[in-house]
Amino acid sequence: MNTRLFTAFAAASLLWSSCANPSDQVKSQEERMALQAVQSAELPIITFMAESHDFGSINEGEVVDTEFKFTNTGEAPLIISAAQGSCGCTIPEYPKAPIGPGEEGRILVSFNSEGKPNQQSKTVTLTTNAVPSTKVLTISANVTPKSK
Repeated sequence: MNTRLFTAFAAASLLWSSCANPSDQVKSQEERMALQAVQSAELPIITFMAESHDFGSINEGEVVDTEFKFTNTGEAPLIISAAQGSCGCTIPEYPKAPIGPGEEGRILVSFNSEGKPNQQSKTVTLTTNAVPSTKVLTISANVTPKSK
């Protein structure tokens, strides 16, 4: 009976200790790296002045631009590895070089309203080395259709 009790206690202790350590629950290499980065507290943090922009009313066919200004408020260099518009009419430009702690940068977004009448809302998804690794910026416009 003592052997069974000891075995049950040992198994319960092992199970409890594996549940108590969050790194044991992490499945992928990416999740392990993110957890290590969070634990080290030396992370880039991308902080935008604004995450959305409304162009207001524009005429169909106009190409309009806006800048999203940001600062790396973290303690490690910020790397933007990709910026993807939600459609071909939304083109982002982003810094390719690392943005150091305390440094500022900008994302330039162009919207081509040709063939996009009425209310429009588009996004730009950034992929970075910050946590979380993606950030979504939004643009919108009320596009006045061309006269037929």
